[in-house]
Amino acid sequence: MTAETGANAGGGVQSVERVFDILEMMASARGPIGVTELADLAALPLPTIHRLVRTLVNRGYVRQVPSRRYALGPKLVRLGDSATQLIGSWSGPHLSSLVQQSGETANMAVLDGNMAVYVAQVPSPHSMRMFTEVGRRVFLHCTGVGKALLLQLSNEAVRSLVTRTGMPSYTENSLTDPETLIADLEVSRRRGYALDEGEQEIGVRCFAVPVPNAPTPTAVSISGPATRVTVESADQIGPLLQRVAQELATEFEKDAAL
Repeated sequence: MTAETGANAGGGVQSVERVFDILEMMASARGPIGVTELADLAALPLPTIHRLVRTLVNRGYVRQVPSRRYALGPKLVRLGDSATQLIGSWSGPHLSSLVQQSGETANMAVLDGNMAVYVAQVPSPHSMRMFTEVGRRVFLHCTGVGKALLLQLSNEAVRSLVTRTGMPSYTENSLTDPETLIADLEVSRRRGYALDEGEQEIGVRCFAVPVPNAPTPTAVSISGPATRVTVESADQIGPLLQRVAQELATEFEKDAAL
């Protein structure tokens, strides 16, 4: 085997790992990127990057734009749609359990670059309820799921992330200072859940917890009108979220063992 296609020390296939590294770098770039930039980011020889990118172009997972730079290709959309459907199918029963016991909307989100992206939701049966479109990307500092994702990072990583994204204010309750956010996260760690106290939308409260040992940082939440989802309801909702997060963690472990 050549160095490019051989197995690495962790048991993976090096060329496959490099392909996914390239796709993730393109996604993080938020726009077309050149092969020289990719080579610098990946710390790989330019000819290696050329070969890998050309293969991805031929397969439709990467496209070359008129500037001769490269961007993610349309074929990834189908994979993303399929992945979202699968996530929804196996997480649905767990989120439905949250809805049945709390009466409010349940969500699951993952960390995608510098943002949270909702990957599954089961709505509340109430006519007045919270709804977030699956696939929606949101900032981390002002959402329950976002804060639960940040709980899985070090304080330095949190500071670095919010420096890159900024901390836009959506309501008078939004946190806009990194140190205030980190203090809020420390409180969340002690009490066992993250809280969005009308920080993205006035009148909405959201409780969220991380899913332990997920392959990518993952969080689940319950959200609803603050008149129903009260601070006192944390005594009921917190344990519910922790139980379902552990159930989801078990599902991830089963998948990893296959």
